[in-house]
Amino acid sequence: MKTFGGPVLFLDRSDINTDEIIPAKYLTEITKEDLKPYILEDLKLPGFDPKGPKTKTAKVIVSRANFGCGSSREHAPWVFEVNGITAVIAESFARIFRQNMFNCGMAAIELPAADIDLIMSHAGDDDAAMTIDIEAGSLTMSGGGKTKSFNFEISPFDKALVLAGGWVDYADSKY
Repeated sequence: MKTFGGPVLFLDRSDINTDEIIPAKYLTEITKEDLKPYILEDLKLPGFDPKGPKTKTAKVIVSRANFGCGSSREHAPWVFEVNGITAVIAESFARIFRQNMFNCGMAAIELPAADIDLIMSHAGDDDAAMTIDIEAGSLTMSGGGKTKSFNFEISPFDKALVLAGGWVDYADSKY
């Protein structure tokens, strides 16, 4: 079974859109794998380097509200998928982006702003990591010698999609 969690990439901003996740100029690429080097290329945040080691090793992204807004293309979740991102944690998601994450077998987890604030307090921790238990609806943030757990909810159907590995694998097992 797929594991969720690992090193965390902190993107401390609301309204990160799909053009910042994967620039539109790369939408003509033939395979998902071709998108890999362009992850977050156009995202502008102080101190953020899309080619840096934190981006390359991240398995979880933590952000603020309205993550994945913009166009409805699947390329944004695909670039996360091919880069090994298993989950995005945010206050809220654009509806289509969130569903595309589930359809691709990745978790889009919503937490209240206060919980996101607590998680963001680990942004300076070099050892910041998260473990996520999709079935139990819990995640644990660790770093800087501290550990804190949080609960979340995903609808039963979306949870089934994520646990199956995405829509195609879910459909193959059911139909």
